[in-house]
This record gives sequence, C-alpha cells and structure tokens, in this order.
Amino acid sequence: MQKKEIQLMEDIHELVDTFYAQIRSDELLGPIFSGVIGYKWPVHLEKMYNFWQTILLEEHTYYGSPFPPHAKLPISKEHFERWLQLFNENLDARFEGEKANEAKWRAEKMADMFQLKIAYYQNHDAKPLV
Repeated sequence: MQKKEIQLMEDIHELVDTFYAQIRSDELLGPIFSGVIGYKWPVHLEKMYNFWQTILLEEHTYYGSPFPPHAKLPISKEHFERWLQLFNENLDARFEGEKANEAKWRAEKMADMFQLKIAYYQNHDAKPLV
C-alpha cells in the first residue's frame, strides 16, 4: 500500500474508518467501545470525521467538548497505550507527511490529558464540567 498525505475529507474518512474497525475488533478496547456506543457507531464515526476534519484540515465542523463522554469510563493507562498503538499503526500504514505527524502528536497529547483527567475523577468525588 502506498502511503499518502492527509489532504482531503476522503483521507479523514479512511483514517477514522480503518482505525475504528481495528478498535471494534480489539480484545481490550472493543468491548469498552461497543458497550458505550452500542448501535450508534454511525453517529460516533460522524463525530470523529468532524473532529479530525477540524484538527487536520482546519475546516471547523466539530463543535463540543471531547472529554466529558470519557470522564466516567472504566479505563486506565493500559487502554490509552493500546489506543495510541492502534492509532499510530493505522496512520503509519496509510499516511505520511506533516498532517500524519500532527495527528499522532495530537492523539498523544489528547490521550495524556484524558488519562490525567480520568484518573483525577476516579480518585476524587468530582464531576467534569460540561
């Protein structure tokens, strides 16, 4: 497979669709995602298209705060490490260039932030601001 730059919405769709196909079949992450998302995968994927379109293509289509839906999930460092591993493997197999590097950097920063915030909420009697 020849790698390409992330430039178009079709590239965002490929990135998101292939990544979440891996997530859904992953032994560690699949049950968590399926348990939360259930039959609403098309809605979730659309949100992810918009999120990455906003981040990588600078076309503002995502509105909202990505953290609150994750705040009460029963996940730990192991889950974030696996998520990042799959995300980076997926990117490295299909894409190259500045946008691919930015996607990896942003995914790592997002995973770090989510992990810290989730750990805080798991260890304190606090609720995330919406």
